[in-house]
This record gives sequence, structure tokens and C-alpha cells, in this order.
Amino acid sequence: MTGTGPRFEVAVRAEAALGEGPTWDPATGRLLWIDILNSRVHTWDPATGRRTVRRTEQHVGAVKPRAGGGLVLNLRDGIGLLDPDGAFRWLHRDPVPGRRANDAAVAPDGTLWAGTMRYDEAPGGGTLSRVAGDGTVTTVLDDVAVSNGTGWSPDGRLMYYVDSPTRRVDVFDVSAADGRISGRRPFATIEEGAGFPDGLCVDAEGCVWVALWDGGAVRRYTPSGELDRVIVLPVPRVTACAFGGPGLSDLYVTTARVGLTGAHPLAGSLLVVPGAGRGVAQPAFAG
Repeated sequence: MTGTGPRFEVAVRAEAALGEGPTWDPATGRLLWIDILNSRVHTWDPATGRRTVRRTEQHVGAVKPRAGGGLVLNLRDGIGLLDPDGAFRWLHRDPVPGRRANDAAVAPDGTLWAGTMRYDEAPGGGTLSRVAGDGTVTTVLDDVAVSNGTGWSPDGRLMYYVDSPTRRVDVFDVSAADGRISGRRPFATIEEGAGFPDGLCVDAEGCVWVALWDGGAVRRYTPSGELDRVIVLPVPRVTACAFGGPGLSDLYVTTARVGLTGAHPLAGSLLVVPGAGRGVAQPAFAG
């Protein structure tokens, strides 16, 4: 295993309460990310430095590109769509008192796998659902506390998933016929004192990169589940990571400042580790 010093750079200096969900949009050459608790969708163009911020009417757990242009949003009360002209409409609404959206990811078949959790993080209060392009929703997991990172192996045969309080990254087998998952089993466990697993991404070698909430780091695990790299960061609440940039070689990392005491000047900023690895192009939502 190797560790690294502070090879990171500050991509966007910000004070996000709960920065999350970095996603590279190859169609626009921009990085998308969100601030859940401040209900904001951010974009950043590393080539020009141009930034945009859009406020949503509800807490937003994730934002992803759509195949036909625009964005899909995992919102407190369901799944919303932003059209290319900026107009908003609901694709699916399912409000549950005390529950909000959290992390989401797009599967190789273009479906959105959207997580939820209770504000009080009660065990069993969250879900993971598969959302088709036509708005059909299928609950995949219905006994989740804090639904977080989700990602697929480069060949699409495995899916990795985090329910943060378990301190595990789990892995499932994926059916080639219909994308359904089965055979859940532990892939990696985060030891006591090292934080909680949050968002994740999978690189071109099939390694799984995991952000550690209250762990101040991003870890990389080999396809066999062996820890082989740790990137130490100057922010305790590291929330998610994703590869981006023209060659998908830069690792973007979101962070949070909610609940922190003391001086953490970079908490809430978007960080980047240039040349960290080689990512895989992510599919856009089919809706």
C-alpha cells in the first residue's frame, strides 16, 4: 500500500455545507457537483474556470447528465428533470416525511440508481431504487440507513454499493440480461477510527476509490478488495470522488463543512488530484 502527501489542488474554493456527487459531463466538458443542504447545483469548466450555480427548490442529493441534454436530479421528493432550456419538470414524485435524497449513479444501461435516507439517519429508513428513462421506479433495496456510493466494474458485471453506517463497501453480481443485482457480499471494510465510506467511483483497472467521511482521505481498493493507495486530504469530511478532465485522469473530490468545529479553511471546497489514475466514461441517464 502507498500513501500520498497533499498532491491535491483546489479546483473551486467554496463553503459547501454538504458538497457531494462530482460527475464529469463529457458532452459539455464540465464537472457537475451539488451542495445537498444548500440546495445548489454547481458546474465548473476546468478549461475556462467558468462556474455556474443553480438553486433547487428542495434538497438535492445528486445530479447527472441526460442522454438528450439537460440534467436529472435526485431531489427530496423524487426525481426531477432539467431540460436543455433550463425548464424543470418531475419525472417521478414520491414524497415521504422525514426522508431526503442522497447519492445516485447511472448504470451502464442508462438507468438511474437513486438513494434515499432519513434526515435522522434511522436504520431502515432509506432505499436504493432503479429509475428507468420513462420514470418507472423499482425499489432494489428497502432496508438502508444512509444510501451512498454506487458504481459498476468496467465490464458491467459487478456493482459496488455503500450503506455508510455498515462501514462496508459491498459488491453484487449484475445480470447481463436485465441489469438486476444479486449475491450481495462484503468487498471492503473500513476499520474503526478511519471514518465512514461515503461516495465511490471505479477506474479503468477495476479499482474502487472510496471517499471517507470523517476520515480525511480517499482510498483505492484493487478488484480483489486489497487496499493499495491512500490519498490524504486536509479536510475531515471527504464525501465523494470521480474522474474527470479531457483524459479522465484527474480525480475530483467533494468535501463538507457541516458539523465541523475549529479551523478547516478548505472544508466545502471542490478538490482535484491531477493525474491520479484513469477513469471510465460514465453513461448519461436515458430519460
